[in-house]
Amino acid sequence: MRMPARPVLAACLAVASLASSFAPARAQEALDSFSQIATPTKGGKLTSFNPIVAGEATPANLRDVSCEALLTKDGSAMQHGLTWRVFSPIPGADGKLPLLATSEGGSAAFQLVPGEYFVNVAFGRAGATKKLVVPDSGDVDKQVMVLDAGGIMLNAVSGSDVRIPPKELSFSVFAADVREDGERNLVVADVKPNSVVRLNAGTYHVVSDYGTVNAVIRADIQVEAGKLTRATIQHRAAKLTLKLVSEPGGEAIADTAWSILTSSGDTVSESVGAFPTLVLAEGSYIAVARNKNKIYQRDFAVKAGVNTDVEVLLDENANEEKAAAEDVAD
Repeated sequence: MRMPARPVLAACLAVASLASSFAPARAQEALDSFSQIATPTKGGKLTSFNPIVAGEATPANLRDVSCEALLTKDGSAMQHGLTWRVFSPIPGADGKLPLLATSEGGSAAFQLVPGEYFVNVAFGRAGATKKLVVPDSGDVDKQVMVLDAGGIMLNAVSGSDVRIPPKELSFSVFAADVREDGERNLVVADVKPNSVVRLNAGTYHVVSDYGTVNAVIRADIQVEAGKLTRATIQHRAAKLTLKLVSEPGGEAIADTAWSILTSSGDTVSESVGAFPTLVLAEGSYIAVARNKNKIYQRDFAVKAGVNTDVEVLLDENANEEKAAAEDVAD
């Protein structure tokens, strides 16, 4: 059972946040060399239709329009990873601007009839839009778009340096600004570790989930234009395996129902099995085991980065003694 993140879990510690600065061309290569998190739009046949202009497009009135994008204002033209879209400025019946042409790759070339357009270029989740006016005569200036974009590569550890399996981690990237309702706009969800997210320069709010219970950490991360920032977030959590046993180190008893409670009595997890495994945020908990209409429980503590077994004994007195011994050790 997934519980909502509590305010106390909003604290975070980024143990490594390294911004790698490159010359403009090398920055492009660095970002292109990694997988991107994006919603791909397949390029189709270029179209040339503008509802502002009466009549159909003919070879005589088509004008050549070339477009290129820069990662930073001092950079060189980007050669890969771009998606170009040309829109009519007049909304359609659905209230959206009609898409007139698309192109993918690096620089783009369109043939458009004279009129007004909006041109958008996307680089992953980064993008820029400008208004384009194609004149009836004369040359059409090259359309140069500055993305002012960079990227972030996210990972996390448990405790100070305990590696977390990538399949147990996920990240969500939100806008830094908080709306009136107290929420933030989601930029991209379910980002996997070591994937590059391409974003416009700025500050973003990153939420990292370790497991599926309550190990949630938040961090604000700065994305700089032309730089790839590698950020490692430190989770204050650990992975535990629950066991109901007749003696310490004994075999786990099957058909056991488990509930994990906080020290204040709130339920954070429920499961059934001989030895379920879960991730919990650092803190004090109570493990409750139900087997054959009997209930057994013990107090235990989770220490960041210390993955361990939590044994609940059939002898309740032994559980109390074990918990007391651990308190003394702490």
